[in-house]
Amino acid sequence: MVLTPLPDSRTEPDGSAVIRVLSYNVRSMRDDCEALARVISACAPDLVLVQEAPRFFRWRKRAAWLAARTDLVVLSGGATAAGPLLLCSLRATVERTQDVLLPLTPGLHRRGFATSVVRIAGTRIGLLSFHLSLQRDERLAQAEMLLERLDAMGVEHAIAGGDLNDEPTGSAFRRLAGRLQDCWAVRPWGDENTISPDRPRRRIDAVFATGGIEVLGCGVPAALPGVTDADLRAATDHLPVLAALRVPATRP
Repeated sequence: MVLTPLPDSRTEPDGSAVIRVLSYNVRSMRDDCEALARVISACAPDLVLVQEAPRFFRWRKRAAWLAARTDLVVLSGGATAAGPLLLCSLRATVERTQDVLLPLTPGLHRRGFATSVVRIAGTRIGLLSFHLSLQRDERLAQAEMLLERLDAMGVEHAIAGGDLNDEPTGSAFRRLAGRLQDCWAVRPWGDENTISPDRPRRRIDAVFATGGIEVLGCGVPAALPGVTDADLRAATDHLPVLAALRVPATRP
């Protein structure tokens, strides 16, 4: 399959910003890290919303390695957000960051959000990387908390991406898609399903955007130049989701 090229990152004459956003569950970097770095680099993202970043021994060093290997910088998250991590290119100017730990349900994994507000081409953009619960009721509650967190950022434009552990017909997925743009559904580009790399049959990873952002294309970049099937299979147990978005210029 030959994909229609996604727009390159750029600032338009009207001041709007075309950006590339990648959401990727990296399974604590337990697999082929060089393959992971090659996939991320080939996507040329401005922003990377990571799930299952390393959380234990020397986790900061491993996150820094991934950022350096892909010509990005660590923005926020990691163990301090229970797994979600944000990386960005030097195109982004950081305004603030906050790692959020969600209420712990006994017997289940701790979950959290990595959040930030950045400026690209002068426009403020809220960012949130998430990994929702395996348990249905907790997952739906976390989806509500995600929306509340975006509202509390005080920005006009926001992007959230992550592993929902839920499919588009599920209650948590539908709750988010009811308030935000499900970028793949708005403008499909590339493949849809994200798990597992060998035989992808389910879409449980997604990028969402607030209504003022224009979706130029979104999907699994399996046929993107520089992304190989071998690297996608070796990098982790999820496929990435790449979105090209146009964020309006800041209004005077």
